[in-house]
Amino acid sequence: MTKRMFDTTCIGNAIVDVISKADDAFLKAENITKSAMTLIDMARAEDLYAKMAAGIEMSGGSAGNTAAGIASLGGNCAYIGKVRDDQLGAIFTHDIRASGVTFETGKSTDGAATARCLILVTPDAHRSMNTYLGACIELGPEDIDPDMIAASKVTYMEGYLWDPENGKQAFRKAAEISHAAGQRVSLTLSDSFCVDRYRAEFRDFIKGGVDILFANEEEIKSLYQTEDFDAALAAVRGQVEIACLTRSEKGSVIVTETELHQIPADRDIKVVDTTGAGDLFAAGFLYGFTNGHDLATSGRIGAMAAAEVISHYGARPAVSLKELLQQKLAAAL
Repeated sequence: MTKRMFDTTCIGNAIVDVISKADDAFLKAENITKSAMTLIDMARAEDLYAKMAAGIEMSGGSAGNTAAGIASLGGNCAYIGKVRDDQLGAIFTHDIRASGVTFETGKSTDGAATARCLILVTPDAHRSMNTYLGACIELGPEDIDPDMIAASKVTYMEGYLWDPENGKQAFRKAAEISHAAGQRVSLTLSDSFCVDRYRAEFRDFIKGGVDILFANEEEIKSLYQTEDFDAALAAVRGQVEIACLTRSEKGSVIVTETELHQIPADRDIKVVDTTGAGDLFAAGFLYGFTNGHDLATSGRIGAMAAAEVISHYGARPAVSLKELLQQKLAAAL
């Protein structure tokens, strides 16, 4: 039997997104922290869902979005995440497989329901996320497929999964397997509030177990406790093989010990919803990197993917990124 090979295996919280429009007054009335991810329980999820305006529902989760983006680009991608054997679990499973991603993690048969994230998008395109983790917290080391990880050029993990202890152990197991097989480990910091909760642990894990780090400006500044982006960049340089630092409209910076690439943002679009921007930047970069492109080109593919996803509601591509990339390459990306 031919051994399966993957460009990237993504590990994260398997979540169904509910995306709705809201104004700042609604956020204030509901005591919601703008532009952040807040963990909520099932009772709060039901209460907030009842108050939200009509919206759209689709499979999401940070690493799941990245996996879908890689597949849309034509990459060979797998995903590891936990859902319950319920309606939302079936929706998530169908959607991620339909996107072209290999998803084989066993479903929970009892306990908490499949996770959902209630995302409120304000007129300035900022998203405020309220997440019920549900079955996600059941993901543990036993769900990590050693053959899948060993066969992946990069294993990519989302920082949000650091909240449950089982998730941390799953991370560590996956990193050990990946490195033992001569492959790379990647981490996205996910949220500055997540960094605030686990700063010391993240810094320790990054220094010893991460090859490719993704972070936005606020996350990397939080990680190194500085208000100066250049100081944060200097601090991370040399801690990992590659750091990909996104800065919204300022573009992104790809940095190694010996290289620094400034990647401009695509300004020829109308920003509708920033949900998934970082996830899709990671998708584009990882696709490029694992398919032989240099760092600068990989960064530009990331910027292209991020620009597409923020031009519409929802955190996954609305068009074929493979076709979009072919158009860009033809025009000398």
